[in-house]
Amino acid sequence: MAILETQELTYIYSEGSPFQKTAVDNVNLKIDEGEMVGVMGHTGSGKSTLIQHFNGLLKPTSGRVLLDGEDIWADKKKIRDVRFKVGLVFQYPEYQIFEETVYKDIAFGPKNMGLDEAEIKRRILETAHDLGLKEELLERSPFELSGGQKRRVAIAGVMAMNPRVLILDEPTAGLDPAGRDKILGHIKKYHERTKNTILIVSHSMEDIAGFADRILVMNKSKLFCYDETEKVFARAEEISKIGLDVPQVTKVFMKLKEQGLDFGKDVYTVEYAKKLLLKKLSERGGV
Repeated sequence: MAILETQELTYIYSEGSPFQKTAVDNVNLKIDEGEMVGVMGHTGSGKSTLIQHFNGLLKPTSGRVLLDGEDIWADKKKIRDVRFKVGLVFQYPEYQIFEETVYKDIAFGPKNMGLDEAEIKRRILETAHDLGLKEELLERSPFELSGGQKRRVAIAGVMAMNPRVLILDEPTAGLDPAGRDKILGHIKKYHERTKNTILIVSHSMEDIAGFADRILVMNKSKLFCYDETEKVFARAEEISKIGLDVPQVTKVFMKLKEQGLDFGKDVYTVEYAKKLLLKKLSERGGV
C-alpha cells in the first residue's frame, strides 16, 4: 500500500515573475510503506524540491501530495502533524545542533511531540544505539564530538520522533568512505528495526546501489523513472546520458559487453559482480 503519493504534482518558483521556473513538473508517484528508496538526479533536476513537498515544507503550485491516502494540505492546521509523520533531515544537519548536551539535542523533537519523559528517554537510548552513539556520549556537549558523531546526533534527533517516513538529503555528504559506510550501515540498522519507509537522496550511485529496494530518478523537473533497483541499473546507458554517474562496477561490465562478454544489464554491486565472474569461471573450468 502506498504511504506517499503525488498526483500531477507541479511546483513553480517565482510564478508570474520574470524569474519563473518549474522545479517539479507533473510528477505522479507512489511509494509503498516500508521501502528503502534511493532518490537521484543531477543538480537542478528537481529532487530536493520534490522531497520538500512530502512533509509540507513546500505547497504544490498544482496537484496533490497524499499521506496514507489523505491530501496533506486538505486541512492546513494539521500540517504540523504531517511533519512528525514525515521526518526530513537536511544536508549537513550537524549545523543545526544547538543544545548543551547530546541527550537534549536528540530529545528536542520528541518533546515537541508532547511525549512523556519515560518515552522520550526510551526513544533516545534506542536511536542512539541504532546510530552507534555510546550512552556515555549523551551527557557530553555535541560540540565536543567529531564531525561524523555530530552528524549522527543530528540524524538521531529526527529518528527519535519515529516518523513513518524518514527522508535524508545527502546524509553522507563530505564524509570519507569509512564515514559514509558507517552512516549508511546505521540507517540500514534503523530500517531493519522500525520497518519505516526511508528515502535517501544521494549523488552516489554506489551508495544507493547497496541499500535501495527502488530508485527514483529526476531529470529536468520530471520523473525520469521509479522502479526496482536492478531494473533502473539495467538502464545504465540512459542514466549516463542524463548526466548521472553509474557505479564503477557497472561501467566495467558495460565495457566487457562491448568486447563480447555480456553478463546482463543489472550489474551494479561488487558482490553481485563477483558471483557472476565466479560462475562464469566455474562454467569454463577455471575454478
